[in-house]
Amino acid sequence: MTNIVKLSQWDALLVESLRKGHGWSDDEIIARIKAGDDLPTDDSMFEFNYSDLAAFAQKEPETFEAAVRNGYQIKYNTVRGIRSWIWVAFGEEPKLELEAGQEAVTAALTPEQLERVKTALSFGWSIEPMSGADGSYRIEPIQR
Repeated sequence: MTNIVKLSQWDALLVESLRKGHGWSDDEIIARIKAGDDLPTDDSMFEFNYSDLAAFAQKEPETFEAAVRNGYQIKYNTVRGIRSWIWVAFGEEPKLELEAGQEAVTAALTPEQLERVKTALSFGWSIEPMSGADGSYRIEPIQR
């Protein structure tokens, strides 16, 4: 069994935005980011700067390629970061709950999306099905 690659929350968002937002294949992400030129500009609310990802790929090429091809776990998630990752990766905006002591993200996820979220989330988060809402899940910190 290989060890799962760990990415920062920001690098994970950059990779997912290239997949979903730009429709790039894994091979295209790897080749174009490693080349570091002809990178897209982002006019979304995130204002992604893909030169950050190119710098990471230059510094740690094996880690970068393994993350793109085999998946990754985010090193440290925030509740807003989880919401953003789901939105960027799946194109659906989940609900963000920010009331003190009740911070969580709720999202409708397909079985495949649920598995990706489980794999990508950092340690310290739980994913529970919401009663009465098939396919909807609540993602919240294990400890507050």
